[in-house]
Amino acid sequence: MKRYIKSIIIVLVLSGMFNCSNDLDEVVYSKVTQQSYKYTTDDFAPVIANIYRYLRHFPDHWGYFTAQEITADCIVLAPNASGWDDGGVYRRMHYHTWNSQQDHVKNMWDQFYRGALICNNIIYQIESEALPSPSSQEKEAGLAEVRAMRAFYYWLICDNYGDAPLVTGIETDLPAKTSRKDIFDFVVKELNEVIPKLSEEVGGNYYGRMTKWAAKATLANIYLNGEVYSGQAYWNECLAQCNDIINSQKFYLSPNFKDPFRATGVETDREVIFTIPFDRDFGGGNSIHMFSWHGELKKKFLTEATPWGSGAAMGLTQFINTYDTDDSRLADTWLMGSQYDANGEQLKGTYDKQGEPFVYTKEVPSASYTSEMEGYRMNKFEVAQGSTNNSTTDIPVFRYAHVLLMKAECLLRTNQGGAGELVTQVRQRAFKDSPAKATVTDEQLRQNSAYQYGYVENYQIVDPGNQDPIQFGRLLDEYGWELVWEMHRRRDLIRFGIYTKKSWLSHKPQGDYRTVFPIPDGIINANPNLEQNPDYK
Repeated sequence: MKRYIKSIIIVLVLSGMFNCSNDLDEVVYSKVTQQSYKYTTDDFAPVIANIYRYLRHFPDHWGYFTAQEITADCIVLAPNASGWDDGGVYRRMHYHTWNSQQDHVKNMWDQFYRGALICNNIIYQIESEALPSPSSQEKEAGLAEVRAMRAFYYWLICDNYGDAPLVTGIETDLPAKTSRKDIFDFVVKELNEVIPKLSEEVGGNYYGRMTKWAAKATLANIYLNGEVYSGQAYWNECLAQCNDIINSQKFYLSPNFKDPFRATGVETDREVIFTIPFDRDFGGGNSIHMFSWHGELKKKFLTEATPWGSGAAMGLTQFINTYDTDDSRLADTWLMGSQYDANGEQLKGTYDKQGEPFVYTKEVPSASYTSEMEGYRMNKFEVAQGSTNNSTTDIPVFRYAHVLLMKAECLLRTNQGGAGELVTQVRQRAFKDSPAKATVTDEQLRQNSAYQYGYVENYQIVDPGNQDPIQFGRLLDEYGWELVWEMHRRRDLIRFGIYTKKSWLSHKPQGDYRTVFPIPDGIINANPNLEQNPDYK
C-alpha cells in the first residue's frame, strides 16, 4: 500500500493539478490548466488521493501538533541554549496567550480549509462527470470517501474554531460564519449518510483511507465531544459507534504497545483504524524526532539528518510523575536517562552542559528555559536508521485502544458497568511484568486524577491554583498514558472541563474563551462577512 501511496504522491507532485496560490490572478505557464485538462477514468483514484494531502502537516511543530499537545498538560516546547524561542511562539501556546496573528492558528486554518475545499472541488468534478469514474459503483464509493473526508476536516474546524464558515460547494462568494452547532449537525449528517457506502476493507489498498471504520471512529469522537460542540450530550450515540467497531471483529489490540508506531509492518496491524502514511523520500511531514531530540542522538539512532539543536518538545514533570513505575508505556513513550551512541559509548552535552555525560532528567523548571538535557523526549514513534528530517513512521489518527477508552467513558457517564474491564484490556500489555497492576475497576476510574496540578517556578509548585476534583479523573489519566503524542490531549482536557481551569508548569488559566482559537487575522481582514471569535482582539 505504501508503494501505491508513493506512486500517487509522485503523480500529484509532478502534475501540480491542485496547487494552491494566494494570488488572485493565476499565471498560466502551460496551455493545460485544471479547467482545460480532460480527465480519464485513470485519473479517478489519483485525484481522490488529494483529499488526504493536508493531513501530512499534522505532526508539524508549526501547526496542529502544537495546538493539540503543547497547549495541554503533557508536553512542553521550551527554549534552551540551542534556541527554540522563535519569538516566543511556543511559549504563548503553553501560556494560552496566543492571538489571531499566531502562526499555529493560521496554519491550522489553512490546512483544514484547503482540505475541505479540495473535497468540495472533487465532489463537484465527480458529480458533474468532469472526472469520469470507472463504474457507477466506484463513483458512489468515491463520492462517499470524499464526503467523509470533508466531514473530517469540518469536524476539526468545528473543534478548533467553533463558529466558522461552512462551504459545501465551489462558489466564490465570501462566506459568513455558521454556528458551531450547525457545523456539528452537518458533519454528523454527512457521516451517517455516507458510512453505509464506504468500504469495510481493512488494510491493503484502503490503508490510510477513510473506510467505514475510520468514519465510525471519526463519528464516535464527534459524539464523544458533542456536548462541547452543541450543548447536548451524545454518550449513547458514541457508544453505538464504538460497539459497531468492536463487534466488527476486524480490529484488536496489538500484542505490544509499540507495534502501531513501528517504522515498518504497520500496514497489517489491526489496532490501527485510520492513519497518516509517511515516507522518508516520497511522503514527508513526520518530523517529531527533529524537534524533540538532541542533535547528539543522531549518533545513537544513526539518522541521516541531525535533530535540530538540543530539541525542545519534552514531557512535563507533573505528567511524568503520574505514571506507575511498572507501566512499560513510560519507557516506550519517553526517552530518558543516560544516552549512548550506537557503539555503546556515552554521549556528551554540547551546549550549556558541554562535555558532561548525556543524561535526560525528568525535572523541568519552567516553560521559559530548560537545560539541553532536561525533560524526557519522544520515544513513541520509531525512527528508522537513515531517517532524514522526515521519518517513515506513520502516525495513527485513531486506534482500537482509543475506541475501548471512549466506550469506557460512555459507560461511566451513563452509569453503566463495564468500563474497568475495557480499560484493563488496554493496560494489560503495559503491565506484563506486573499483571496484577493492570486491573482497574469502574470505581477507580471515577476517582480524581493523579496529576498534581499547579503553577511551577524553579521546579516547585508555588501556586496550586484550582484544585477541584476531576470527575472520572483516573480515566483522564488513562487517556494520557495511552495517547500522549497522538494529538488528542487538548480535546480531552476541554471535555473533562479543566483546559481553562487548571494550572500546570508555567500555564495559568486565561479564560474560557480559549477553548477555541481565534480566526486568523488575515482571514478577518480579507472577509468583511466574518466576525472574530468572542474576546479575541
